[in-house]
Amino acid sequence: MAARLSDRPIVYSPELENIEVELFVQALQRRHGYDFSQYAPASLKRRVQQLAEQLECKTVSGLIERVMHEPLLLPSVLEGLTVPASDMFRDPPMFRALLEKVFPLLACYPQINIWLAGCAHGQEVYSLAILLEEAELYERSKIFATDLSEYALQQAREGIYSTREAQQWSRNYHASGGSRSLADYYSARYKLLKIDQRLQRHVTFAAHNLAADGVFCEAHLILCRNVLIYFSNPLQDRALSLFRDSLVRGGFLCLGLRESLDYASSAEDFSPFDEPMRIYRLSGQPDHLKP
Repeated sequence: MAARLSDRPIVYSPELENIEVELFVQALQRRHGYDFSQYAPASLKRRVQQLAEQLECKTVSGLIERVMHEPLLLPSVLEGLTVPASDMFRDPPMFRALLEKVFPLLACYPQINIWLAGCAHGQEVYSLAILLEEAELYERSKIFATDLSEYALQQAREGIYSTREAQQWSRNYHASGGSRSLADYYSARYKLLKIDQRLQRHVTFAAHNLAADGVFCEAHLILCRNVLIYFSNPLQDRALSLFRDSLVRGGFLCLGLRESLDYASSAEDFSPFDEPMRIYRLSGQPDHLKP
């Protein structure tokens, strides 16, 4: 007796895998409005396949069917595709450079607008807020924290994390120039820590898609760290041009340590401020310093 079609083994080829991923991206965009077509192909393909496995789909085609017909699955899909991972005071030398080199220049402004793009679950947002507080700049600062994933934004708003990493975060905090105890900024209970609500007073969490949305705010400092590495070159150019257009003259852009402006079309609009820490400054004299 001939085997039923459903019993036959699934035969894959790289070409078939690529077709499935392309169809998945199209389905996600047309059904839910999220466009991943300009993300780095190899990285996106790997994450789509991992997502299919996590959601117990035999094929990416099976994942497409679920994305089309199960709207409640969307947060899990976006979480898997955007990889919203971060730590408190990740890359301490970068935070120390902000504290010691950038903050003194930002102190010249009566109000400081900071855009943190790709805020993930919020650890970097609260790290920044703590250093601004200790530099006595928080009260005149506004932090706009954005991400593609509404699920990640909700986690960031709650500000609740496992205590498992608390000791490492404390070491990172002091290496970043922190002058107090990190425990002063959270309460701990039942193996969870909750960030003090006073650090949320000047933070606005909002959805923003770097692949499709426009200028978000007029910013004096923009941080977008470890996001561009997942973008294709055209999408990197789009995001960097967006940051350029969002910054005031003399404003600062901070990228991840594996990212740079080397091949960006907007590179000529910036000058290195702290190249090892990937901190750049938009060309032009700040308005408040003009005669």
